[in-house]
Amino acid sequence: MISRLVRVGTVTRRVALRPREFVRVSGPDAEDFLQRMVSNDVTTAPCQALLLTPKARVIAPVVVVRRSEDDFLLLTEPRLGEAVQSTLLRARFAAKVEIEPEKHRSVLVFGEDRGIPNREYGEPASELLDEDVEPTLPDEELERLRIEAGTPAWGKEIDDSILPAEARLPETHVSFTKGCYPGQEPIARLHYRGKVNRQLRVLEVDSAEPGDEVLHGEKVVGRVTSAVSGLALAYVRTEVPGDAELAVGRDRKTGRTLVT
Repeated sequence: MISRLVRVGTVTRRVALRPREFVRVSGPDAEDFLQRMVSNDVTTAPCQALLLTPKARVIAPVVVVRRSEDDFLLLTEPRLGEAVQSTLLRARFAAKVEIEPEKHRSVLVFGEDRGIPNREYGEPASELLDEDVEPTLPDEELERLRIEAGTPAWGKEIDDSILPAEARLPETHVSFTKGCYPGQEPIARLHYRGKVNRQLRVLEVDSAEPGDEVLHGEKVVGRVTSAVSGLALAYVRTEVPGDAELAVGRDRKTGRTLVT
């Protein structure tokens, strides 16, 4: 599929709408408060991070953006803004911070180097807020880029039943050198001393649908979570070797894992 192009400034770029909800955290204690609440080092913002339960279950993935010394904007997924806001408000105690929702419109511009860096789609891109540009990239093409990149999405590959390591989130959303935050202990214990039983992989498939079983020989070793023509994302048992021949779904359509 060939996407139409849009001109941003003097350069032609592909543009996609990136649905988001937004929460502002501001005040003299904003940096310290967020540093104690999310999984990544907010002094490196903009950065991806996780808001977790004490047992390291995902409440919400966020992007932390610093707008000034004591003013941060959190970008999260649609329908998660309230969960982010309420979780932070419950933990605020005596911290001098204000936590409130904001409204913005986010577009993803490929090949753009200003704005908020976005690493979800396997190509250099930036999120621009409240820009007067219209999307030109079809949703189906954006979804293909996400699946090709092996990027998990909330409600598909990520929910409160998934361990972050299963979705490879510690590679992009976790600092192992910063201070404490809810969920740090199980995240660190699994990273340094344990291993997960399944992990997210990209599959090359004849066809697939979310929910399809993945089989290695006669054994069910995983389940498809997202799919487009020819490609899928699935949680697959870690003992299944890279480039393994697989069968997908009740019709045993052929497939194989792609090393990610």
